[in-house]
Amino acid sequence: MIVLLNKPFGVLCQFSGDGTRRTLKDLVDVRDVYPAGRLDADSEGLVVLTDDGALQARIADPRFKLPKSYWVQVEGLPTADQLDRLRRGVDVDGVRTRPAKVRACDEPAGLWPRTPPIRVRLAIPTAWLTLTISEGRNRQVRRMTAAVGLPTLRLIRRSVGPWTLEGLPPGGWRVTDQRPPA
Repeated sequence: MIVLLNKPFGVLCQFSGDGTRRTLKDLVDVRDVYPAGRLDADSEGLVVLTDDGALQARIADPRFKLPKSYWVQVEGLPTADQLDRLRRGVDVDGVRTRPAKVRACDEPAGLWPRTPPIRVRLAIPTAWLTLTISEGRNRQVRRMTAAVGLPTLRLIRRSVGPWTLEGLPPGGWRVTDQRPPA
């Protein structure tokens, strides 16, 4: 079974918790599925859940290079040099990331408001990027954008392999039969 979830901001990407924050258990009423990869509580968007251990490993393991795409709102206006550095890969904690596919974009159409809203500094503009990576280290996108001088303000995973957020409101989920290519 494969479940696609649009994880809202602030929800822990696990089924158990200490009762102070919402978890996946509060959103998904399906037994025996587990997240294939995680999103931190400060991130939003697509989480793939499955009861298939081999598929879970294939989605989460960077050796399989399954692309994960994000909408990233950053502080500042990206320069060509900053985008090129992301495209080549950047050093994060002494380890170079794989090259990313990245481009500046407009705010995604139909984007839901975040609760609470991002912090806004009137003197510093923000911009949106689409960024695709094929690995998934802890807080990798945030660390990559920070490494080039563009701190992440909002991070939304829009796709994992063949699966997308399309048609899923925050907190919404659906079961799919679609599987990634072999």
